[in-house]
Amino acid sequence: MKFRTEIQPDKAQKQIDYNSNLFLIGSCFTQHINTKLDYFKFNTVANPFGILFQPKAIENLILAAVNDTIYNEDDLFFYNERWHCFDTHSNLSATNKNTLLNTLNNAVTQTKTQITNASHIIITLGTAWVYEFLDTKKIVANCHKIPQKKFHKKILSVSEISSIILQIITTIFKINTNTSIIFTVSPVRHLKDGFIENQQSKAHLITAIHQTIKNANYFPSYEIMIDDLRDYRFYKKDLLHPNEIAIAYIWQKFTETWLNPSVKETMNQVNLIQKGLAHKPFHAKSAKHLQFLKNLTQQMSVLEKTKQIKF
Repeated sequence: MKFRTEIQPDKAQKQIDYNSNLFLIGSCFTQHINTKLDYFKFNTVANPFGILFQPKAIENLILAAVNDTIYNEDDLFFYNERWHCFDTHSNLSATNKNTLLNTLNNAVTQTKTQITNASHIIITLGTAWVYEFLDTKKIVANCHKIPQKKFHKKILSVSEISSIILQIITTIFKINTNTSIIFTVSPVRHLKDGFIENQQSKAHLITAIHQTIKNANYFPSYEIMIDDLRDYRFYKKDLLHPNEIAIAYIWQKFTETWLNPSVKETMNQVNLIQKGLAHKPFHAKSAKHLQFLKNLTQQMSVLEKTKQIKF
């Protein structure tokens, strides 16, 4: 007897191994996947501009990186005793203007380098709802807690999102035609927009992606959460974000789809080392623990030499 419907994504053709270079950009679910990849010591970089929820923000920053855009004072504003940029997450904001400019321009350089060298680029779209700053008529990536009356909230149409996705793909392929681009929709529920509005938003994203990704791939993060897991026990207390069990399950599906089976043994070795590094001894200077650390160092050295893995 079956009590749930399990999603089995098709195996990817160009799978990820320890020689792959990964670049991730998008919503907070991007961070979860990147945390897993980083734990197992894959070559990965995520969100140099901070978390980006909507497709227009991702398009703007990929264009900025590929076109070597240089941010200057005109791109910044001062609010609540901090300098901000409407293109990026508030995590990049700073009390010093030059600090923020350096951060932004370093992120541009890093993003272009990652796109140029990436074997795989994972793009997670979170919402189709956007905020347009009334003073400039520009869609922003983050409102930085400026009063909502300063913005016009609207939903991007399917055709608008399709155009954005096509521009993202085209821009990436300008500097890297060999990369595999993977789109996914965040399973996080954006109920601050409303129940119906959240479903409309996700529907716009999914429809636009599937209308456009002839030269890209799709991983069903959203569908696994909504149709496979399908239960509030897989959410955090806020009932909006996937909990650790759900993230681990989606990660398992991702590994089955996108990770080359040849990496499993190395991942197991890395996992044992990570657990060893996290171990808290009762007696840090005991002979037994010092020998444990010596063995751990030797294991790390072997992986660094044979697999070029850096701990």
